[in-house]
Amino acid sequence: MTDRPEESSPPTTDLDRRQFLGRAALGLVAATLTPALAQSLAPTEKPSTPPEERSPLPEDQRVGYAIIGLGAISLGQMMPAIRESKRSRITALVSGDPAKARKVAQQYGVDPSSIYTYDTFDQIRDNPAVQAVYIALPNSMHREYTERAARAGKHVLTEKPMTVSPEDAQAMIDACARAGVKLMVAYRAHFEPRHVEAARLTQAHAFGRPKIIQGEFVQNMGDPEQWRLKRALAGGGALPDIGLYPLNFASYVLNEQPSSVVANIYSTPGDPRFREVEESVGFSLRFPSGVLAQISTSYGAHRSGRFRVMSERGWTDLNPAFQYEGNQLSVGRRVGQQEGTEQRTVENKNQFTLEVDHFSQAVREHTPLKTPGEMGLQDHRIMAAIYRSAQEGRSIPLDG
Repeated sequence: MTDRPEESSPPTTDLDRRQFLGRAALGLVAATLTPALAQSLAPTEKPSTPPEERSPLPEDQRVGYAIIGLGAISLGQMMPAIRESKRSRITALVSGDPAKARKVAQQYGVDPSSIYTYDTFDQIRDNPAVQAVYIALPNSMHREYTERAARAGKHVLTEKPMTVSPEDAQAMIDACARAGVKLMVAYRAHFEPRHVEAARLTQAHAFGRPKIIQGEFVQNMGDPEQWRLKRALAGGGALPDIGLYPLNFASYVLNEQPSSVVANIYSTPGDPRFREVEESVGFSLRFPSGVLAQISTSYGAHRSGRFRVMSERGWTDLNPAFQYEGNQLSVGRRVGQQEGTEQRTVENKNQFTLEVDHFSQAVREHTPLKTPGEMGLQDHRIMAAIYRSAQEGRSIPLDG
């Protein structure tokens, strides 16, 4: 198998008819046509092991985190991920529910003296066991707790979306810069192994230059009273919550920012879920390289996540995409007279663990962040342009 992407057309591969029919009967053709075809479909290179994946640090050398907000993503994803990590540990909790916080503290071995309420949060300044915070609160609260954490001298890992507006995003960046602390947005797809592989293949032009991207992330929202459907707390509907995944990932796989956007928004009349925020958004991003990205998101349709890059000589397809687990990556291209596809075999790793350990490594060794606050700011500028495009009915140019 070659160790670098193929840029020239491969030679024709002849497939023995009996071998083909035998494999078809076994259902294997889609995955393995011939070794030569598999090689053509799967240019790979073995990356070096990132620092955050190397040998675990002793407990007392790990970055201590205060978990701000004990909701579903903290309890179900991030806290178990930190428990599995090699560079991170949980040393404090922040919650408006003292009984819940005490129970969680027992489960994770957090000292009861390191449990804070939202009113007493500023006392975290005096806790040397806390070097960083993880913010998992309603979007409109991200700015306040980023600024308070920065004033306390703590590094900040905040959930996406970064906040609710470009102005708030800039204020968060400025606050952390003044305090000399790091600010990272939790764009977990940048760490999920199959998404990382899709980006690598695209950036390496493994199947030629990319031309078209199709992305979607939709799901049905239930209770109309939940905070994600309140503009004051969420800042928007499907777009900043789930549409942000394919929006951000398009720039990541291409390693460039879009130059313009045109969008449409629709909400079902009379649906109580969408009194304050949008239901569905469709938008097209144009990139300086000429790539067009067509992206759809909705709070009103059955759950589906997918991301497909179509290049000159093949495609990469994440389906499902953007999930906590179970993401799948396939690739396909024409080889000689045949069309072939392959399910990529990628090692399963916890994207939340890789994400938090990357941030911990950056905190400890002052290394660059993959998803810094500036990335979140750029995405908020794009989302603001999407809303403006839908309102004004025209394409909106983007800066930088």
